[in-house]
Amino acid sequence: MSGTGRTEDGRGRLGSMLSGLAVAVGCVLFLGGFAWAAVVYRPYTVPTESMTPTVNAGDRVLAQRVDGAEVRRGDVVVFTDPAWGDMPMVKRVVGIGGDKIACCEKDGRLTVNGIPIEEPYLQTAGLASSNDFTAKVPQGQLFLLGDDRRVSLDSRVHLEDRGQGSVPRSAVTARVDAVAWPLGSMIGRPRAFAALPGGVSSAGPLKLQLGAVVGGVVLILVGAGYGPVAARSGRSKRNKQGKVPAGVR
Repeated sequence: MSGTGRTEDGRGRLGSMLSGLAVAVGCVLFLGGFAWAAVVYRPYTVPTESMTPTVNAGDRVLAQRVDGAEVRRGDVVVFTDPAWGDMPMVKRVVGIGGDKIACCEKDGRLTVNGIPIEEPYLQTAGLASSNDFTAKVPQGQLFLLGDDRRVSLDSRVHLEDRGQGSVPRSAVTARVDAVAWPLGSMIGRPRAFAALPGGVSSAGPLKLQLGAVVGGVVLILVGAGYGPVAARSGRSKRNKQGKVPAGVR
């Protein structure tokens, strides 16, 4: 009986150790994921409807802190520029230094260096702009458009400026990766720009960070629940083994 009791006690202690380990690892993942995201991402509130339907006015977005040199065509970026009002704005990069941007070709699409670009994210499907335009993007600059080309005050408005409506890469402070509220959706990289030199930017670490947070929560809940269950199971087995059969007295 004493040997069996020690075995059951050992199982109980093992269960408690596993429970504590799961909770500890879960806390590390949960807190680490949050801390990592806080360092890499910044929240912004989108001020206008110019990026509808990708993001709407009032949406809270998560934008990865990046250097302007990392920006690629197709990225949705946060930037500030005195010529645009010197307040944080959100637009999509459609051209980089050296690109020739033109609109619209016979099917209503935007062209970059003569290549038609499919833009499924546009509010007005099949029409890249309500007005025709051309621009040559200076080196070190970015050409930016909104996804709702009917209302967006973007590079087209500033075409007569010295930089052909573009802004310097240094004006970019972050790249939008997801809508946090109210949609809770990721913002992907458009495939159409991938065929152009330089391709598109790689995905940010947000999914990995969310995975760490969710995994941490699961481990904490499982670990916290397993300890008491294992302890009750051990006590139940000991109680059953300690009972004296009715016929033996």
